[in-house]
Order: sequence, then structure tokens, then C-alpha cells
Amino acid sequence: MAKVILKGVEKQYPNGFKAVHGIDLEIKDGEFMVFVGPSGCAKSTTLRMIAGLEDITGGEVYIGDRLVNDIPPKDRGIAMVFQSYALYPHMTVYENMAFGLKLRKTPKEEIDRRVKDAAEKLEITELLDRKPKEMSGGQRQRVALGRAIVREPEVFLFDEPLSNLDAKLRVSMRVRITQLHKELKNTMIYVTHDQVEAMTMGDRITVLKLGRIMQVDTPLNLYHKPANKFVAGFIGSPTMNLIDSMLVEKEGSIYVDINGVEIKLSEEKAEKVKSYVGKKVVFGIRPEAISVAADGVEGDISVVEQMGNEEYIYFKLGGHQFTCRQNVEGIVHRKAGLEKFAFDTTKCHIFDIETEENISL
Repeated sequence: MAKVILKGVEKQYPNGFKAVHGIDLEIKDGEFMVFVGPSGCAKSTTLRMIAGLEDITGGEVYIGDRLVNDIPPKDRGIAMVFQSYALYPHMTVYENMAFGLKLRKTPKEEIDRRVKDAAEKLEITELLDRKPKEMSGGQRQRVALGRAIVREPEVFLFDEPLSNLDAKLRVSMRVRITQLHKELKNTMIYVTHDQVEAMTMGDRITVLKLGRIMQVDTPLNLYHKPANKFVAGFIGSPTMNLIDSMLVEKEGSIYVDINGVEIKLSEEKAEKVKSYVGKKVVFGIRPEAISVAADGVEGDISVVEQMGNEEYIYFKLGGHQFTCRQNVEGIVHRKAGLEKFAFDTTKCHIFDIETEENISL
């Protein structure tokens, strides 16, 4: 096992495009770190620089205590699992998993032990004599995982390994990779665009945007304490309601004014943002912090999505679209039309409209 440290890491292509802007990050020994962000945020590029598959144009990458900038991928103590399974079609599962060890001239008995141990961990022992074309996508991905495990690397790197699987298989493989991390206790770095994978798998998550780190934190802290508007809007499903508004003060209380509709802030939030009274801000509140209530403010429901044990309510208030998510018991037939909504502002966030930083933490 080994920690991974990035110091001022940059990537600039020959045409002048700068994909990565001075990333500083320390991934702890044995940690499961997830890189997440939209397409084009440089999460895969950063992973490939750690692996040595992409040249670094600035900064330093350390694996353990070694500076690895000029060390080839095969000597970095890493194993990588790709989105494409990259299995040799003419080889059996056993041969695919053993191939890298054979190239390293590992003793035959040691190869056999490692392959069979990995196959047992991944529950693919009965597949060792099959060829890739005889297996499902989920089975092939397990073989690709097994090929990485037998190398006994210091660091595992995963580049969107589950994106080619169907929804049900993604869930089962997500759980299996998490279990493997607990069993192997290796450092793992996992790239995904799927925030559900990020939230459920990572010890910590690095949120990236356009080659810059937006926030590095635990899943729950990212959800409940987003550092900026981007993280707030990216993490969480349905997404956080983010509304341009104004802070106003009346009779000692501070309100969010949304085109004439006023929502009172809790005392704790009001104290943190009082210097912004009279200024435009972005009001953020998650759908579950809004509920249908008799003493709320009036909104106009346009769509209700019934999800079984909960419902998503889409409504307009102050000329803006909001989403409310609430649990329901039994069969509820809520209809479009006027309804009153309560806002739990102890759980809201206020963002500076220019810097987009969270000013209410």
C-alpha cells in the first residue's frame, strides 16, 4: 500500500490547451478516493498522469515516497482497470489474469496461487477455463478486476469501470469493489461521472471542474456543507434548488426575497450572512428541505412524480422552478395547482453571486 501525492500537477497540450491547473492533493495510504465531475473536468487525465499513461507538464506525482514523474507505468506499483475490459479474446480467463505475471517471469506456482485467490475473491473460479466471448459484461469486468488484483499493486486505479454495464449490474459491481477495498486495504483511486457511485464508494471525494479542484471531502460533508455553488449543484439527486435572490431585513429578521416572495432565514443562517443584506445572492435548498405545509408560502404545482415511497413535486414560486421531495405513506394522488410549501432554512445555503462561494457555513 502507498499514499499518492500530487503537487502542483499541470497538463498542457501542444496546442496550448491547459487541461489541468496546478492540482494539489494527498490521497492517504489505504484510502478509497473518488474523482468525480462532468465530462471535460480532467478526472481521467489526472488519473492517467498518476498511472504514467499521460505526460505531466508541470508539478510532481509521488507514489509512496517515490517521485514517479519519469518512472514508466509498469514500474510505478499500480494496476489499472479501464472502462473497456481489454481482455485478450483468444485467451481463457486464467490466461488473461496470468499474462502480466508471466511477462514478469513470476514463478508458475506463484502465478497459480494468485490467479486462484483472485478468482475466489471475485467469485469467478468456475469461469477460469472460459474465453471472454462466452461471458457477460459483468463477468468480463470481474476478470479485468482479477487481472489487476493478481499484480498485488500498491495502488489500484479505476477509470469508469462500470459505465458499460446495465443499472442492476452496476449496483452489484459497485458493492463488490467496495467490499474488495475493505478486504485488500489497498489505496484505490476511482474515476466516475456518476455521483451515486462517488457518494456510495468513496472514503473521500475530489470534485473537479475544468481541471481544478472544487472541493475534497467526505461524501456527507460534500452533501451537507458544499464549499461553493458548483459542488452544491453537482452533488445530490434531485439537484439542489439554486435561485438568484436578494437578502432583506425586516423587524430584526433576515429574509430571502425571491421576486417578492419572502422566506425567513433561521437565526443561525441569518447571523452568518447579515453582511450581505441588501445584496443579490444565490439561495440554495435541497428538495427534501421543502415540504407541503398549511402555514407555508404559496407555490403553483406543475408536475408530480410518484416514486412509490416518496414523491417529487415541481412547482413555481416567485417566477422560479423549485423541486420538493417528500416521503409519502399509502397511495397519494396529489394534483397540479396551488399548494403551500414550508422551507427548512436551517438546512439552506447562501452563495456569493460573484465568487459562488458558500457564505453560510
